[in-house]
Amino acid sequence: MELIQENPDLSAYLAADEVIDHDHPVVRKTAARLAKEAEDSYAYARLAFEFVRDAIPHSQDSGDPRVTWRASDVLEQGTGICYAKAHALTALLRAEDIPTGLCYQRLLHDDGAGHAVHGLVAVRFGGAWHRQDPRGNKPGVDARFSLDGERLAFLPDPASGEVDYPVLHAQPHPAVLAALKAAPDRPHLWQALPAGL
Repeated sequence: MELIQENPDLSAYLAADEVIDHDHPVVRKTAARLAKEAEDSYAYARLAFEFVRDAIPHSQDSGDPRVTWRASDVLEQGTGICYAKAHALTALLRAEDIPTGLCYQRLLHDDGAGHAVHGLVAVRFGGAWHRQDPRGNKPGVDARFSLDGERLAFLPDPASGEVDYPVLHAQPHPAVLAALKAAPDRPHLWQALPAGL
């Protein structure tokens, strides 16, 4: 699948904003700690991915009722659903000048009733975008950092109405952000996830 930049200006994929707040001290401190362990930007990107995937539990998997959406809050509170974890990884990567976009899939909802949008990221290395899914592994899910073929958590099944959206967003999709901000807790959020974009 060819990934399409929503914004042709690559600098948009390095910018900080209210959600991807990579200028926040918590993000800067985490990025600096990870950067000390990395010999180059590729190694840093892998370390940041593995940190978000493994050290920040997916709140649905862990049963954490808190809803986080700002990257610094995800890192500080150590919890988030796929969107929030994608925001945190995006901020960590942009903090080290690695262009990163947000991208989405439409998948069957966990309960099988309808669809829900799933969030992931794409990093730019060697003049190309590479999707990564930091949602967190569990039985049946084995996402890995890769620039040589995708190793995502989920592969959409078109026969079930599932879709890979090709657009790379510089900022979170408004429907995603609205759902996160409106939810009083994760159980309510789980019932209000966008069904499509």
